[in-house]
Amino acid sequence: MSRPIQARIDLSALRNNLRVVRRLASSRIMAVIKANAYGHGLLRAAEALDEAEGFALLDVRDAIALREAGFRQTILLLEGFFTADELPLLAEYELSTVIHSPQQLAMLDAYPRRGTLPVWLKINTGMNRLGFGPEQVPAVMERLKSHPATGEVTLMTHFAHADETEGVAEQLEHFKGLTAAYRAPRSLANSAALLRYPATHAEWVRPGIMLYGASPFADTSAQQLGLQPVMNLSSELISVCELKAGDRVGYAGLFRADRSMRVGTVACGYADGYPRHAPTGTPVLVAGQRTRILGRVSMDMLSVDLGGMPDADIGSRVTLWGAGLPVEEVAAAAGTISYELLCALTARVPVVFS
Repeated sequence: MSRPIQARIDLSALRNNLRVVRRLASSRIMAVIKANAYGHGLLRAAEALDEAEGFALLDVRDAIALREAGFRQTILLLEGFFTADELPLLAEYELSTVIHSPQQLAMLDAYPRRGTLPVWLKINTGMNRLGFGPEQVPAVMERLKSHPATGEVTLMTHFAHADETEGVAEQLEHFKGLTAAYRAPRSLANSAALLRYPATHAEWVRPGIMLYGASPFADTSAQQLGLQPVMNLSSELISVCELKAGDRVGYAGLFRADRSMRVGTVACGYADGYPRHAPTGTPVLVAGQRTRILGRVSMDMLSVDLGGMPDADIGSRVTLWGAGLPVEEVAAAAGTISYELLCALTARVPVVFS
């Protein structure tokens, strides 16, 4: 028999979350499906998000896989091409590319083929990660507009604080000032900006985490935003033991019982993608009832408190995150973010789609 852990991907929830985006913005939707669709499965997620006007990801091989699967939407490489050898593939498979560096411009200049490669010019308005600085934008824009290999140019930037109190005002005004002279499509809004700042919607929005049913905000739940969890990570109790006061649990005995109590062992650990650093108190559901993990998460197992659960026993279902237990709540307890938990799901966890 196989271990009882599994990740169930609710494709209807993906479709619901795309509808939420559609209600919020009249823009074209560039669904972000990088990192294997945030751990949800690239092709199946794309099928569920088929009504989006575009897909954004990183790896040209993934982009080709989408084309070969029959997807005709705009497909954007968010970090662009990494070597000149990729440029013929972009042309062959009709892919769009971000241009964010002088090195990419040099490779484009050396590309002998003439054509209409759609490019997205990334402008650094304060994220200070990728993109051309303000002083470079006019020359780069003119160069791209007249380049024999390029077609339509879309202007884009990325917000550093859209999910925080600082917001987007400074970067938005910076972007507007830099691009006011150009007649070109624009793309600014990630999930957080899409949800809170309608002024950022422009021609394209780029939802990511919200599509997968997690909130980008610390003060607002996904449910409050009308989003449904897509990944439901669950397992079972594989052992139950009785502790006496003073007994310890797990490696290093980080949890010490202060009374007699029942403790369950769950078939899930950091080799499955559950965070090793999740502390005692991180929430979990056992047979639908909220409880907490105890002690240190190990490679294949973790321990849970069965206090007040006399019916919990070997075989009882355990929800690590998903319906009834938002992934962002688990992430916050573990000192991380929902993005990391979803993307960290490992290949040994069976994935089923419903």
